[in-house]
Amino acid sequence: MVEQENVLMQIADLCTYFYTDDGVVRAVDGVYLDIEKNKVLGIIGESGCGKTVLSLSMLRLISPPGRVVRGNILYYMENGSYIDLAKLSPKGSTMREIRGMHISMIFQEPMVSLNPLYTIGEQIIENVVTHTHITKKEARELAIHMLEQVGFPEPAKGIDDYPHQLSGGMRQRAMIAMALVCNPKLLIADEPTTALDVTVQAQVLELLKDLQQRMGMAVMIITHNLGVIAEIADYVGVMYLGKIMEYASTCDLFDQPLHPYTQALLKSVPYLAVQKEGKRKLETIKGDIPDPYARIEGCLFASRCSHFQQEVCTQDPPLVEVENAHQVRCWLYSQAGKILTEERAPRMEYKNNSLQFSFSVAKKHET
Repeated sequence: MVEQENVLMQIADLCTYFYTDDGVVRAVDGVYLDIEKNKVLGIIGESGCGKTVLSLSMLRLISPPGRVVRGNILYYMENGSYIDLAKLSPKGSTMREIRGMHISMIFQEPMVSLNPLYTIGEQIIENVVTHTHITKKEARELAIHMLEQVGFPEPAKGIDDYPHQLSGGMRQRAMIAMALVCNPKLLIADEPTTALDVTVQAQVLELLKDLQQRMGMAVMIITHNLGVIAEIADYVGVMYLGKIMEYASTCDLFDQPLHPYTQALLKSVPYLAVQKEGKRKLETIKGDIPDPYARIEGCLFASRCSHFQQEVCTQDPPLVEVENAHQVRCWLYSQAGKILTEERAPRMEYKNNSLQFSFSVAKKHET
């Protein structure tokens, strides 16, 4: 288990449901996670598995007909005390102070997130003035400094550009500068490289890694791209239909994936290196994600699983710790593993390992 002083945020039994005329969508359905200080947590899974809703729930940005119906989101302050964000009013002053000042978010499409009517500088300055007591002149100087830190060319001039005058990569850098200008303790990045070409993706990932280390912040990166996870994450949560199905260090997850869903995700990725046994057929995950309105009894992945067993998989599997704090929610491991009654997600140190995937922009070498 991770020492308590190393935990920045603790999520327990978080449930976010959407109540529609067609039924209830359990977008986040009993998630347990500990976000560790100065580490990078990756959340992966197919589209529609609840990754973005999880991040918006953490910031209390869920709009009707959705709402957080149960659970705790404990944010730990520097003095050891904590605030349960789930109990705060989404529009209250405390929650507004935490957003931006303590927790920031980078959205996946900066052209949509940035206001086209205001310059980049005006939007960054507004964020600074909202959360601090410095003057607009000081805020402008800080904004220029932050743009310089994220590699924005000629920041003293570019600060007065409008979003449409910038390339996709520069807009994303401006979004990163806006998110980090108040020096938050946690940065949530929702698909930060999806809308960018491969070369710019590599640059943005390298920038995020560098800033995370220099600023000493925690990062939660949400993506469906396993290459991004291999490149930047220290530990990973695999999400499916609103639940965490597997949790492990990045090294352990890629070396020894346990859950059939994780195994299927990895098999659907092309290897860069030529396999000794010859060409390998690229596999796909059979079937589709179940109807979000359906109330599934038993294992959520059962209808798509190659290991389905009628006698057990029709029951909901517990989360178990198999070894080295590697956790999985699958009946294949329920006998060998230790059942986690509180479903806590302990953290471990990342062990560097060589990962060879065609989408990974760099190798990690053993030390």
